Amino acid sequence: MLRVRGGIVASVVRRRTRTVALGVPALDPALCDASRTRRPILATGGLAHFVCDGFTDCLYVLLPLWAAAFALTHAEVGVLKMTMSGALALAQIPAGFLAERRGERSVLVAGIVVAGFGFVLLSLAEGFFSLAGFLVVAGIGCGAQHPLASSLISRAFAGGGRRAALGTYNFTGDLGKVVVPIAIAAGAAVFGWRYSTVAYGAIAIAASALVFALLRWLQAGSRPQEIAESGQSAPAHGWGIVDRRGFGTLAAIGMIDSGARLGFLTFLPFLLLEKGAAIETLGMALGLVFAGGAAGKLVCGLIAERVGILRTVVITEIATAALIAAVIVEPLTAALVVLPFLGIALNGTSSVLYGTVGDFVSPHRQARAYGLFYTLGIGAGALSPVALGVVSDRWGVTVALALLAACIFAILPLCALLRPSLAASAGAQLGAAGRR
Repeated sequence: MLRVRGGIVASVVRRRTRTVALGVPALDPALCDASRTRRPILATGGLAHFVCDGFTDCLYVLLPLWAAAFALTHAEVGVLKMTMSGALALAQIPAGFLAERRGERSVLVAGIVVAGFGFVLLSLAEGFFSLAGFLVVAGIGCGAQHPLASSLISRAFAGGGRRAALGTYNFTGDLGKVVVPIAIAAGAAVFGWRYSTVAYGAIAIAASALVFALLRWLQAGSRPQEIAESGQSAPAHGWGIVDRRGFGTLAAIGMIDSGARLGFLTFLPFLLLEKGAAIETLGMALGLVFAGGAAGKLVCGLIAERVGILRTVVITEIATAALIAAVIVEPLTAALVVLPFLGIALNGTSSVLYGTVGDFVSPHRQARAYGLFYTLGIGAGALSPVALGVVSDRWGVTVALALLAACIFAILPLCALLRPSLAASAGAQLGAAGRR
């Protein structure tokens, strides 16, 4: 019995030694104890997601207010959305690399603080260019959250339940999308949008202190994490992608999905204004979309574990195109009724995609690989509003959104290309489980 236990201990020590030697930015051994720390890691990542998605999605309420205050065209509105989304996208890969040297905790918390200051600075904006400059600051800060929180959660749940965990993580982000736009709209109606941006920026900076404290507690006493924090991590070579075709196809699906989602949400308020909606209604309308999205991200992650990834993606994308068409043609009241259901389909796909990234990437390169995946997706989402803005200025918001709905069907043939890679990944996982 003693020999067996000694063998087990020696095996664990050898694995941990190998991990450090390879430079893997490993978690605290306590962080790998599913019974103790999986849920705290998920809760902390969820808090960061709540705050940062609040930044990005309250923009949909602010854009019409800025358009009215500074006489912006639809194309300029699209450029402003692109400015923040583009900065966010470009910051994600550097955040992943920096986290391998400085540690996820430090980079994640610093990003939330920078985003908070960017929103405080928005209160000083006097026109298009100052708005764009301050949105760059906020976007750079928000860029750290997605790859680093996703990496922490993906590693913590590597033994099983990764898609469900990332679905829960995305659900908390959508809670921020529900709460913050409604709060910003209410605050703007009473106090003005400048006071609203200052207030939320200050709240986010305070939340960053809580994220720091929670991660410090979870990572206390971690020898491997101390090595990662001190910069003695893996050499910065390679992306760790073990299936380039699978990863590339998944990224292409993510780019179309993200472009459709961010483009639609940018111009949904303008469509509703054309239907006669009041400013206060815009916050409620976006809240309905994001409430549906929160449910969609949670439920679709769980559904994909049962019925399969591709079936879930096909169903949600077809539903998205059909429901966008319904919102376009229906009057205001009926369109508002449709919005929660559209939110389920519009946002549900992302949980499935995010949870699949880890299947094509080595565990010790997940921070940078998630950074690459999010950069491609959000980069497409940054360009989409600009293109839609140009179309909208020329032919109207209705035509632009109808064209967007048609583009979503390009995802369907990509699902067929992804099938062999998913089958190979499932086979490899079953083989690894059999060897264990």
